[in-house]
Amino acid sequence: MTLPGLRERKKQRTRDALIRVALELFTVQGYERTTVDEIVEAVEVSQRTFFRYFSSKEEVAFAVQQMVEERFVRSLGQRPPAEGPLDAMRNAVLSSWDTIGEAITAVVPVELYLRTFQLIESTPALLAVHLRRSTEMEETIARIIAEREGVDVDADPRPRIAVAAFSGVMRVTAQMWGRGEDQSLEAIRALTEEYLDHLGPALAPHWRDRPGEGRGAL
Repeated sequence: MTLPGLRERKKQRTRDALIRVALELFTVQGYERTTVDEIVEAVEVSQRTFFRYFSSKEEVAFAVQQMVEERFVRSLGQRPPAEGPLDAMRNAVLSSWDTIGEAITAVVPVELYLRTFQLIESTPALLAVHLRRSTEMEETIARIIAEREGVDVDADPRPRIAVAAFSGVMRVTAQMWGRGEDQSLEAIRALTEEYLDHLGPALAPHWRDRPGEGRGAL
């Protein structure tokens, strides 16, 4: 029983080391200029070992992001049934941000993860992959929401519409956080909450209306 546990821990350490080194090289010298040979040389493993864990540079570039997304999906699946779709997504993402720091630091320093986040936004090849992955994630979330609400995702457009609105807020949040001075997990968590709080008001019929005022009062 002990030996398999040790073997699995060794595999996890090797995988984590490959991620850390790859992300460090990507963020320092650029994704396109970094080769698999440089990554494996720094970790002192073979190319064969690298490809045992990752199919490509692209996969290792998104390894931590994949972990973050999987945590969000699990959190969403555990939200109370009484929560509506937008509340469930909002609470799931905020709950994930509350606990993700420890999970990230088990693999890479948080600062490196945040730099990778910015690298993806500024590298055309990675941004294209990110957009494709985001579309796939939106479909996954829409199906979870549809199942929660007991509707057919292919017959009822509401799950995909709700997820599209939510995802749009998340994209804007990431972009604005990347332009800010405070690029900590606490900052992106706070910005996420603030922007999600504006989702309802942004969908109001008329922004110029004030409480107690209607358009007919003009």
